[in-house]
Amino acid sequence: MNIGEPWPDLYEAEQRVLEMQTKLHQWATDDPKRRFDDLYNLVYDPAFLVVSWHRVRGNRGARSAGVDGVAPRSVVFGAADLLRGLRDDLKARTFSPLPVRERMIPKTGGKLRRLGIPTARDRVAQAALKLVLEPIFEADFRPCSHGFRPGRRAQDAVAEIRHLTSVRYEWVLEGDIKACFDEIDHTALMGRVRQRIGDKRVLGVVKAFLKAGVLSEDGINRDTDTGTPQGGILSPLLANIALSVLDDHFVEAWQHDMATTWLRKKRRQQGRPNYRLIRYADDFVVVIHGERADAESLRDDIAAVLAPAGLRLSETKTTIAHIDEGFDFLGWRIQRHRKRGTDKHFVYTYPAKASLRKVMATVKALCRQGRNEPLSELLRRLNPVLRGWTNYFRHGVSKATFGYLRAYVWHRVVNWLRRKHPRANWKWLRRRYLPGWWPTEGETTLFDPGAVAITYARYRGQTIDVTPWAPRTSGTPTMA
Repeated sequence: MNIGEPWPDLYEAEQRVLEMQTKLHQWATDDPKRRFDDLYNLVYDPAFLVVSWHRVRGNRGARSAGVDGVAPRSVVFGAADLLRGLRDDLKARTFSPLPVRERMIPKTGGKLRRLGIPTARDRVAQAALKLVLEPIFEADFRPCSHGFRPGRRAQDAVAEIRHLTSVRYEWVLEGDIKACFDEIDHTALMGRVRQRIGDKRVLGVVKAFLKAGVLSEDGINRDTDTGTPQGGILSPLLANIALSVLDDHFVEAWQHDMATTWLRKKRRQQGRPNYRLIRYADDFVVVIHGERADAESLRDDIAAVLAPAGLRLSETKTTIAHIDEGFDFLGWRIQRHRKRGTDKHFVYTYPAKASLRKVMATVKALCRQGRNEPLSELLRRLNPVLRGWTNYFRHGVSKATFGYLRAYVWHRVVNWLRRKHPRANWKWLRRRYLPGWWPTEGETTLFDPGAVAITYARYRGQTIDVTPWAPRTSGTPTMA
């Protein structure tokens, strides 16, 4: 997108943003107590706005409109005017975000999750804020946090749990924070933001987004006295800032009392537990080398740590289990089993039954649609679902599950074909749609889950390159 002077093109903008982010991250890393007092000019910098618009228009939610009815994907010729107007308002400090549009989406178990969709203009402003704030706060975030952070993913959290439960951390406290994105206390959150950000103009814009309000599905405007609406570009970063209080509590306890082998051994001799936290957004696991009573005690400690931030543990979803019983986390089943043919026991990670049922339900729903359309259209809808699901779970013991899913998808597609052509016999169907017995039409072939290669996730420990702004060193491990 070429807007003209003084606006840079996308390549120049990305280079300038990366250079500035690298400086911010380095300054924050070098001085953990530094407060940044002059950041606002970066929020309305043309380079930051150009990069922000490119990301807003290119992400998956670009087809969804906010309360103004304008979807970013639909803005073709008005992008220059949108950015110029936004920059002028930010520079003049007259920018005021509109309420987010509420949309309720189904969750597992029949419940609904509240999603807030900002306007296209507000999304660009949020993206610019994130570009400025993220490299600063990434310098402070702890390695135990994996969700919504650059260079990290769910597989890192699962690999860390597998590693720790394999070395005597056998009791597991699986925690879930109740309505986390809806109940974060604004005062506590802004207090943590102020620890790093001293620019009152930036703080004012962040607070304005928190207080913007919600237009509900029934057309009623509601104030947002707590929470950061899930769905905004800035919301995951703000949630991580709020939840870092939990990370700090566990990491400081580890560094003070459990940092060395001798200290951990001494604690166990005294009957005290050793424990580690692994968190992904508002879902977390505490693995404990101790007894069940130690896990019960830690649950009370966690509730006390979260209370000042306005957060509560979900009583129904916060559970305690032994690794031999197993538990589900981020769609995975993590459990210790005896290895077939031996007397040795290992911790295995594989797709949870609920995750398999969910993708099967999606396949079933897709195969109930469009009987009058070509097979290729059905395959184009199925393939991204199957490819994405298997790509997520290919870092575990998933081969048998992939084979089961392969058979299920095949039967669903073949039944769709038989309903589409009720008078056709098998010979005709095979010749027309099933070369090699696999559904194909023209150049479009059904994605084969059973052909996905399994590449086990390695535990990367403290060596994860958590930021794109830090210089890379040779020998840094990568996830296979």
